[in-house]
Amino acid sequence: MIEIENLTKRFGDRTVLDDISLSVAAGEILAVVGPSGAGKSTLSRCVSFLERPTSGSVRVDGKDFTRLDGAELIAARRKIGVIFQTAPLLRRRTVAQNIALPLEYLRATDDSVTKRVAELLDRVGLADRSHYHPAQLSGGQRQRVGIARALALGPSVLLSDEATSGLDPATTRSILALLSHLREEFGLSIILITHEMEVVREIADSVARIDNGRIVESGSVTDVILDPGSALARELLPERPSVPLLGDGEVWEVSYASRDVPLDWLTSIQSVPGISDAQVSVLSASVEAIRGVAVGRAVLAISPGAPTGFAEYLTDRGLHVRISATARKAAA
Repeated sequence: MIEIENLTKRFGDRTVLDDISLSVAAGEILAVVGPSGAGKSTLSRCVSFLERPTSGSVRVDGKDFTRLDGAELIAARRKIGVIFQTAPLLRRRTVAQNIALPLEYLRATDDSVTKRVAELLDRVGLADRSHYHPAQLSGGQRQRVGIARALALGPSVLLSDEATSGLDPATTRSILALLSHLREEFGLSIILITHEMEVVREIADSVARIDNGRIVESGSVTDVILDPGSALARELLPERPSVPLLGDGEVWEVSYASRDVPLDWLTSIQSVPGISDAQVSVLSASVEAIRGVAVGRAVLAISPGAPTGFAEYLTDRGLHVRISATARKAAA
């Protein structure tokens, strides 16, 4: 488990991180998102103590890193594994030798190093690549080597700083599947620094958005997406291009705001008394399951004649309705 409390980092007169508080339970994946320059990578470096925070605390499994120095801090940092955007592998070393580096640094016995490296190679699916050199590997395979090396000392926390950036979609999915499996197998607390919202939707349990060094929004991924007022939700589920409405009527944006929205809400509209006098058209729609919860958004065109209470009918089914525009008659 990792607990970050009131963490602040200043470089001279510039405050890069301002009073950050986050916690990640064992087996939980937290995604940290935000614009470039928001402070995401600085947060990662402070958590791993590559940078010492100006104030605040970082606790891993109950141990406060900010109270440690020297050999004690070095030993405690072994609880944190780090995966970088580009795995910093030594090109003249084989895959197995690269993974062995942290163990060799601790002067582990040859037998224990060989056994541990073999275990890790098997975990990341590279058992048949142990004697390859980095130049012989694909980008995804090199990243798997970096993951194996980050796990060499048996950490309880894993920091991933843009680890899937630059990878193709299929390779990204395979790396995310690997991280999810390792999280479950080892009970890891994982912090993902990312700008890819697809990654957040695919793997994260919770998400925090950082901007100008402060946490501006955070929560479980499903809770954030189901919040109609969330700006982060619109980043996680961006609007899809919609068909333009021609003729009179209104454009309604209908978004999921509950975990219990019935699957047939759209088809059941025809059962609303009086709806036959109006026409309901779907201009765009996107629905998907995240952590087993249906989330999404639809843009509907409502022609004149919709019955009074139609919006309330949708709201009662766990949907949020926003009338986004009133259409004008199309030019002849």
